[in-house]
Amino acid sequence: MSSQEIPEEKNLPAEQDGAHGAVAREDDPFKDPGLPAHKPRVQDIDERAAKRSERTVAFLFTLSMLATVAFIAAFVTIKVDEIVYIWPFGHVSALNFALGTTLGIALFAIGAGAVHWARTLMSDQEIADERHPIAAEPEVRAKVLADFADGAAESGFGRRKLVRNTMFGALALVPLSGLVLLRDLGPLPEKKLRTTMWRKGLELINMNTLEPLRPEDIAVGSLTFAMPEGLEEDSHEFQKEIAKAALMIVRLQPKDIKDKQELDWSHEGIVAFSKICTHVGCPVSLYEQQTHHVLCPCHQSTFDLSDGAKVIFGPAGHPLPQLRIGVNAEGNLEALGDFDEPVGPSFWERG
Repeated sequence: MSSQEIPEEKNLPAEQDGAHGAVAREDDPFKDPGLPAHKPRVQDIDERAAKRSERTVAFLFTLSMLATVAFIAAFVTIKVDEIVYIWPFGHVSALNFALGTTLGIALFAIGAGAVHWARTLMSDQEIADERHPIAAEPEVRAKVLADFADGAAESGFGRRKLVRNTMFGALALVPLSGLVLLRDLGPLPEKKLRTTMWRKGLELINMNTLEPLRPEDIAVGSLTFAMPEGLEEDSHEFQKEIAKAALMIVRLQPKDIKDKQELDWSHEGIVAFSKICTHVGCPVSLYEQQTHHVLCPCHQSTFDLSDGAKVIFGPAGHPLPQLRIGVNAEGNLEALGDFDEPVGPSFWERG
């Protein structure tokens, strides 16, 4: 064996001693230095400084609450299409800027308050804990509970009520920001699905000629479509209103009308039914003069206009609603009220 293969004694590791293999040499660079001596903070020795920190944390949590309230107020009051100039961003959406700013302040204030609380008021003394078996012994469980109690006491959670209560307030209000955003899923339907534009005294307007309908304008066996008086085709609300208020006018021989209410709500055999199919809302438009049946072209739901527009075939769930009509002083057909039930497809809360 050559001299190069024999390690020199000075290159051998020094002897080790101790249970954890600590190196005995004084100049060992890997020797465990241990934890540094704990240096108290100014808040640990001066209660006035601790109170100042407590007020700072409470201020941050309170700021978060106010920012959350401002977020909700901005969401409700600022118009979606409002544009403002803000330097240096330029022209931006007022709503987006307000929501982003207030929600950012709310979240930042909670985080900053928690960090300031931990750094100035909670105990900062480091403790080394020896490793222990994974299976928890009764003594370990007792120690964990004791440590938890010590941690709670050191955090000042029970003693510093101002910090605790303002933190609870901030955490309770911040989720309201997400709850308010659910409003953007769409406007509340209220009772808009149950009512239409029709009311007592509105004349029936021919959708082709845009003139008021008179009884003599409607021949037996004819099919006419009508809309409410005052509804303009170029208005912003036209499509929304006509989707519920579109009428189908048919003139029958009074002796051919089987349903008593249909006869009472008609005028000289002229009956007015909703044009909107009760299946999925398609416009009903195919009329058979001999049978008095109307057919929906989408899914072939068939209604008998001589018997209360009852469903005789197809997937529709209920008859077409009828509009009660009469004649005004000018001799024009008019509505005597709104439909007595919602028009169009069924919906889950329909009464």
